[in-house]
Amino acid sequence: MSMPLRTNVQEAIRSLFSSMQRSLLALIGIVIGIGSVIAMITVGMIVKDEALKQFRELGTDILTIRNVSADPGPGQRELASLRLEDALGLSALPALASSAPHMTFRRSVFLPARDTLKASFVGMTAAFNDIYRLRVAEGRLLSDLDYRQRYCVIGSEVAAAMQSGGTDSAVGRTLRSEDAVYTVVGVLQEGLHAPREIQIDSAVLIPARAAQRIFGSENVRGITVRTREDVHYLTASAQIREYFRRKSKHLAVKIDSPVRLIEQMNKQMRMFALLLGAVGGISLVVGGIGIMNAMLASINERRSEVGLRRALGARRRDIQNQFLIESVILSLLGGIAGMVLGIGTTYAICHFTGWAFMVSGMAVSLGVGVSCVIGLFFGFYPAWRAARLDPITALRGQ
Repeated sequence: MSMPLRTNVQEAIRSLFSSMQRSLLALIGIVIGIGSVIAMITVGMIVKDEALKQFRELGTDILTIRNVSADPGPGQRELASLRLEDALGLSALPALASSAPHMTFRRSVFLPARDTLKASFVGMTAAFNDIYRLRVAEGRLLSDLDYRQRYCVIGSEVAAAMQSGGTDSAVGRTLRSEDAVYTVVGVLQEGLHAPREIQIDSAVLIPARAAQRIFGSENVRGITVRTREDVHYLTASAQIREYFRRKSKHLAVKIDSPVRLIEQMNKQMRMFALLLGAVGGISLVVGGIGIMNAMLASINERRSEVGLRRALGARRRDIQNQFLIESVILSLLGGIAGMVLGIGTTYAICHFTGWAFMVSGMAVSLGVGVSCVIGLFFGFYPAWRAARLDPITALRGQ
């Protein structure tokens, strides 16, 4: 650091400390602005990563199929439906490795203490276990060997309700609903993934064939399929649509892919980050105006000092640099304090939500860089004005 620059920095620090109260008030806007930018951008990135992690846990080779058929018109009373037999036949397509249809029915479960619990009865196959990576806390999962047996695997909430009625372990016990009596062979772990219409912790899983017979319906709610390795989701989607078109000309399906959803989410999160940055930018502008006001007030108080330095030979550029350095130092201090505030806020949010904490280097660099730019931008006018004070008028304190 050159001698003039070191002297200017020391003088700037002395001047800021001499007017501590005004400096602190000017810092508030910058601290809030930088802190909000860092916190909002970082939290936005964490939210995106958490959402993408859920997709990746299931795998990007998963497709979900739903019926979006329109009314075919007069001559048919009902919409074309996804049937269990057709869903099971999907696994024969060259692009697919497995197919997991599910049927859902809302029914009451009668508990031992004469209480009732509303649960989702899900007719499924063994492929459903593999695709959604279901795990049991005790007992076992259903297999295709169970076929038409009235066995069931229950969610953790259903198991807790059964145990509150005096049952030590739900495995091996009977579960009675409005339509049938089942034998519990397993209890699922908490927090597992499932299709969005299924609350897995309050679900009762039963074999698809048994559900077809008990509930008298062969229509499935949705189908989840896994594609073979190195098969693009668009290729698999085309084969699926052609398969159902051959089954019924009135049957139209909607196919969602994690790859496509991830692409859409990345676009949305980029727009979200821009929006958050714009909101934080408003706070930064307010903080910059606060710095400008503080520097203008400082110039009015130090007119005699400026006049004396000009009378002793200081150039206009020296005066301008002096006040610019003060403005930049003030902004940098606000940027550092805002960085600490933003990181602390992000940590608190992650702590209470259970998300993985991370610090965005881009957000921190952007926050500190923007604070320097604001110091230069909003400090330039006060510095320019101070440099153009008339020395004689300034010495008179006018």
